[in-house]
Amino acid sequence: MESEQLFHRGYCRNSYNSITSVSSDEELLDGAGVIMDFQTSEDDNLLDGDTAVGTHYTMTNGGSISSSTHLLDLLDEPIPGVGTYDDFHTIDWVREKCKDRERHRRINSKKKESAWEMTKSLYDAWSGWLVVTLTGLASGALAGLIDIAADWMTDLKEGICLSALWYNHEQCCWGSNETTFEERDKCPQWKTWAELIIGQAEGPGSYIMNYMMYIFWALSFAFLAVSLVKVFAPYACGSGIPEIKTILSGFIIRGYLGKWTLMIKTITLVLAVASGLSLGKEGPLVHVACCCGNIFSYLFPKYSTNEAKKREVLSAASAAGVSVAFGAPIGGVLFSLEEVSYYFPLKTLWRSFFAALVAAFVLRSINPFGNSRLVLFYVEYHTPWYLFELFPFILLGVFGGLWGAFFIRANIAWCRRRKSTKFGKYPVLEVIVVAAITAVVAFPNPYTRLNTSELIKELFTDCGPLESSSLCDYRNDMNASKIVDDIPDRPAGLGVYSAIWQLCLALIFKIIMTVFTFGIKVPSGLFIPSMAIGAIAGRIVGIAVEQLAYYHHDWFIFKEWCEVGADCITPGLYAMVGAAACLGGVTRMTVSLVVIVFELTGGLEYIVPLMAAVMTSKWVGDAFGREGIYEAHIRLNGYPFLDAKEEFTHTTLAADVMRPRRSDPPLAVLTQDNMTVDDIENMINETSYNGFPVIMSRESQRLVGFALRRDLTIAIESARKKQEGIVGSSRVCFAQHTPSLPAESPRPLKLRSILDMSPFTVTDHTPMEIVVDIFRKLGLRQCLVTHNGRLLGIITKKDILRHMAQTANQDPASIMFN
Repeated sequence: MESEQLFHRGYCRNSYNSITSVSSDEELLDGAGVIMDFQTSEDDNLLDGDTAVGTHYTMTNGGSISSSTHLLDLLDEPIPGVGTYDDFHTIDWVREKCKDRERHRRINSKKKESAWEMTKSLYDAWSGWLVVTLTGLASGALAGLIDIAADWMTDLKEGICLSALWYNHEQCCWGSNETTFEERDKCPQWKTWAELIIGQAEGPGSYIMNYMMYIFWALSFAFLAVSLVKVFAPYACGSGIPEIKTILSGFIIRGYLGKWTLMIKTITLVLAVASGLSLGKEGPLVHVACCCGNIFSYLFPKYSTNEAKKREVLSAASAAGVSVAFGAPIGGVLFSLEEVSYYFPLKTLWRSFFAALVAAFVLRSINPFGNSRLVLFYVEYHTPWYLFELFPFILLGVFGGLWGAFFIRANIAWCRRRKSTKFGKYPVLEVIVVAAITAVVAFPNPYTRLNTSELIKELFTDCGPLESSSLCDYRNDMNASKIVDDIPDRPAGLGVYSAIWQLCLALIFKIIMTVFTFGIKVPSGLFIPSMAIGAIAGRIVGIAVEQLAYYHHDWFIFKEWCEVGADCITPGLYAMVGAAACLGGVTRMTVSLVVIVFELTGGLEYIVPLMAAVMTSKWVGDAFGREGIYEAHIRLNGYPFLDAKEEFTHTTLAADVMRPRRSDPPLAVLTQDNMTVDDIENMINETSYNGFPVIMSRESQRLVGFALRRDLTIAIESARKKQEGIVGSSRVCFAQHTPSLPAESPRPLKLRSILDMSPFTVTDHTPMEIVVDIFRKLGLRQCLVTHNGRLLGIITKKDILRHMAQTANQDPASIMFN
């Protein structure tokens, strides 16, 4: 949205009396300035005749935009409720922006009157930084709390610390003097459930008891999570990123970022992660951070009364969410810019950066993992990569793109089936079934039994002299007895081959279960499962390349740079590249993803492999479909979201898309001075439209402005209560001057103040690609279609979405939020 330029050109100039110079309806139409009103405009449920206060430009085929301005026929006493939005409607970006500029002018004009006004001015100026500071503090604190609680509850499935019940497994054994290096996870203070219940630490009985308790705790956590979501906060389920993208585009979903959603999402996210389901907490942390931003914005009038300004806070909050999810403040800012934000001015970039900084600082202070890092799987590599390795890196990118395309299609097909069958009516049962299958299959395999973040950590970690993992079970033929950092490539031992088979099974398991898990009615992120799938594939490829280089070091591709006894290949690096490729294939992120993974590893020299893999995965994924998983879920749910990445190439005109069509009833309109209160109330009761164009007369069809259903209802109710003599037969006047009436006539009702005097208009011959571009860049909800100044019809955002669906051979009925 390039509305900033329009404002600098005089869009919101202080020319309040410009309307008084209009002497005829011709001038009103053809010379209409940017006449703006602060009344609300209900949007997207706009039906055939729906219209809402547009973006306040008048456009002809020449595409000229007028710059004269009228902000508001100011009311002596504003009508309560006028200027707000209903649930499931879209905001008017340009009106909100103008409203903020008018508020800013008012504060600036008063700040020299007294010390109190100057203080209010300073408070207003600093409120943006205060709200993002509070958001960053809350996001970091909640992320630390979630990390600590999820670790403890994950370990609770396997046992308990008798010396301190609040310690997880690792913390329990920190202070033990009886822990050996080979069995560092075993200490007397930590007891498995088999040891506590049947007194056996080893043997078949112990294994079966631990297996049963693992399933019991997994089902308990999953059941508690889905029950809390269903009873207290249905909006707390899922990732939240598709809805946040829609909200940031201007859609209103009341309660989605409320305090109940925040509280329940925080609790159930811990339970869902601890249950062992194939999901992550990173995506939902963005939702949690946005809830914090939304709640804190109500403390500051600058944001609580302006929906467009509030979305600037939400953009900064989403950056803070990714910052604490991955320990990547810069990556969080780029994620907000690239993936979720619809409108991202420069000051929002600065505030997003500051919010991400504060959130990362708080999380680092809490130190939830005890490793002085912001994430569990932080790694550092010291071995350089070689040009030949770009080939396997690109292969991993191809795998990531194929995985992304498969996952999007399979998951959307399953979610659509869930919506259309009886199975979707039993969300608790679905979660229990998925959790049971996950627990039963995951326990026997040590790599699926692990918490997914710990699995990624193990796959990312390079094999050093102190590693005891079976992935590092190489045959050691070193003659040197000293411990060195760079261990040369060695032949794989039996443990490595066993681990590869287990990883192959884990890969198949993760692919299948992630398809069925993402979208169930518990908080479920997609970042970590996708990264785990890529890390598994990458580690397998890395070990294969490593062994190839060891046994065939005389091949020309290895001969020049991989000598015998040298440390040439780093399998952990391949795991990292694979993780980035798979996440990129699913979400279609590019720049922000590379920066996030770079911040995870702290290695600048691996930027090129990451870029190659991520771009390859995007190209391969785009070959099967251009939309990422979040856009696919937005389309599945029918949210009114115009994706700026989509191209519209069809040669249709505004007249082909506008309504009413030839077979439809005529457009419901109001006339400017010959309708009564009863006439308007009857029209409101008999139609479901959210707004009505106002014309000079039914004969001329000359457009005067646009009035919203909500504003008409509120204004008439207010007038009946506060003004004497307003009855059903009172004449309603939208004109500047009240027409002369007979002496015995009841008092007329003047409603010019709620009229948008310049709804955005296009001609019937305007190409639809221009109309679509205008809707995207200006955040419009609708525009009126005219021919030679005469009103013909209306185009709403949903009309455009339906038309785009039809041109893509999709069901246009799906473009309706339910």
